[in-house]
Amino acid sequence: MKTNRRNFIKKTSFALAASTVPFSNIYALKPKETLGVALVGLGYYSTDVLAPALKLTKHCRLTGIVTGSPHKIPKWQKQYGIKDKNVYNYDNMHEITNNPDIDVIYIVLPTGLHAKYAIKAANSGKHVWCEKPMARTAIECQAIIDACKKNKVKLSIGYRMQHEPNTQKIMKWAKTKPYGDIQTVSARAGYYDPRENHWKLKKEMGGGALYDMGVYSINGIRYSTGEEPIKVLSASHSTERPELFSEVDETTFFKFEFPSGAIGRGWTSFGKSMNELTVTTKDGFYILKPFQSYSGVRGYTCTDEKLLPFKGNQQAKQMDDDSLSILNNTNVLVPGEEGMKDIVLVEAIYKSAKTGSEVKL
Repeated sequence: MKTNRRNFIKKTSFALAASTVPFSNIYALKPKETLGVALVGLGYYSTDVLAPALKLTKHCRLTGIVTGSPHKIPKWQKQYGIKDKNVYNYDNMHEITNNPDIDVIYIVLPTGLHAKYAIKAANSGKHVWCEKPMARTAIECQAIIDACKKNKVKLSIGYRMQHEPNTQKIMKWAKTKPYGDIQTVSARAGYYDPRENHWKLKKEMGGGALYDMGVYSINGIRYSTGEEPIKVLSASHSTERPELFSEVDETTFFKFEFPSGAIGRGWTSFGKSMNELTVTTKDGFYILKPFQSYSGVRGYTCTDEKLLPFKGNQQAKQMDDDSLSILNNTNVLVPGEEGMKDIVLVEAIYKSAKTGSEVKL
């Protein structure tokens, strides 16, 4: 029977506590310099974005996959050199517990499955990275957080924008206010999605524009103000393709009020292309356009300061930052609590749109 990593560490700790002999004289483990990452779900984002980014990372590398599509396995093994013993399916994923090649499990599944498999990942004793949006409900978010705390593993949510330098400057300005107090923030995130048979059209799977693209707008408004909303003032849905969007929203508008009196306005859509963050202040303004693209995030200010695009790969930077927090045992940049705050607001926006009234938070 194999000894899992947590039991080994626990037993080693007890032995050390009972000994006065220095640790280095008993047993010296060479610290890892890079972490092994297993991607769970081999759809577009894993295939076309994350896996290529993992070729660019310095502190982590792709060592495993979890998939329910056996026909995809040979191509992934050939392209990334993944060993047979590091290939799993959704039923035997728990066996990763005993695999020293895998340190992190990255959940890249439809939103409605995030909680189930993030909790499985935590229970395996591995660190958890979970794509945004974190889950369908705040209750599910809390369950993920609790599972990670119980198993003493780190949890990070895939908000790549918070790792991007121009976005980080906007977040800093929320505190330093170089152009005066923030008065309004507007955030627009959307694209035209022509697909007629996709999980993002299904409510049970966590589909809809607000969950998918709307989280960019919600998070952008929050990090641009540096505050948490005290109420959803209004919200509404609209669609030009009701035959497709019978279960979920195609386009959503929402309006927040913050403790300082600042107002946040958000738009998100699967029917319109939009990608802009605008902050107006007492003494001026600043803009990111685009503000949530995979590359080319740029902007300018009322004083003609240019916010030039980051030349690196956003996803590689995100995963390297999160890896360093594990290797150095420091706080992750985007913890589960941050992801949960957005889902609380998603639920409040849906409630406001349904009732036609404001929702206090």
